[in-house]
Amino acid sequence: MTIDQSRAEATRARLLEAAVQAFAERGFHGTSTRDIAAAAGMSPAAVYVHYRSKEQLLDQISRRGHELTLQLVRDAVAAEISPTEQLAAAVRSFAAHHARGHTTARVVNYELAALSPEHAEEIRALRREISAEMRSLVERGVADGSFDCPSPRIAATALLSLGIDIARWYREDRTWSPEDLGDAYAGVALRIVGAR
Repeated sequence: MTIDQSRAEATRARLLEAAVQAFAERGFHGTSTRDIAAAAGMSPAAVYVHYRSKEQLLDQISRRGHELTLQLVRDAVAAEISPTEQLAAAVRSFAAHHARGHTTARVVNYELAALSPEHAEEIRALRREISAEMRSLVERGVADGSFDCPSPRIAATALLSLGIDIARWYREDRTWSPEDLGDAYAGVALRIVGAR
């Protein structure tokens, strides 16, 4: 990577971070490219050098957030042996991630309606993959007798909803750390699926 390429990457990252903060504070529709540029310490024209539109920034934020979430779930499943351990690890990781990155997660999960139809469909496909991973994990636990769960699909949806909702209310001044929440949510998850 050349110096110019690494500068461009750093500028794109700064713009993405500024967009996250602006979207979280004002919402997508209440944020202008001028707001994003100002938060990044750049001119409004600089935004368009790196991104075609404000919507492309939101797409990048959403895509990265969903891809990271999918990888977190897959990594947790790969690191453990039994469905019980896998589910606890996946939910622990998912919940802690949503607490640690609550500002980004709030944008990723609550500004989706502002995406173009094409980008929205791509994000929905990633969300379906995340749901399928969680549902498959619950189904494996039911199949091997680890879980007593009459509806794996509903249980998986509930587990994902619990984690996503953390982004709505979590703030750093809470008495619970992201790790505390991860541990607590892992316990709740095992109760939801009727872990034996």
